[in-house]
Amino acid sequence: MHSARSAVAAVASLSLAKLLRMPEAYWAAITTIVVMQSSLGATWPTSIERLAGTALGCAFGAAVASLLPPNWLVYGGGIFVLGLICAGLRLDRSAYRFAGLTFTIVILLTRPGGPVVVAVHRFLEVSIGIAVGLVMTALWPEREETPS
Repeated sequence: MHSARSAVAAVASLSLAKLLRMPEAYWAAITTIVVMQSSLGATWPTSIERLAGTALGCAFGAAVASLLPPNWLVYGGGIFVLGLICAGLRLDRSAYRFAGLTFTIVILLTRPGGPVVVAVHRFLEVSIGIAVGLVMTALWPEREETPS
């Protein structure tokens, strides 16, 4: 049943992102699959952390990529500073994980329009994935397994 839920949610997320003409719609599907791995009770708070991390990674990545050339020192320093920011904001490791992933994509991916466009697209794609995962988890909750 979990496979069916995940497949339906991933396809819905991918379809919505493509309908909205997101350039890398697969990020919506990937995010949905990640969100679908939690129960509804755990999904809501974790998804808020993931969304916060994504927003932070996008904003920080766009700022760093706009000001500094992408190289290993800028990248490594950025990942380190993100960890400090997440700790300062009291965000959990899920937020830091999503911030780091998003920062990595924004700072290392070169696209027409520059890092701000990459950041906005990534935020929208991941947000679609989180939203679809949350809706699917609410509409089609996974049954709790009873211990035998």
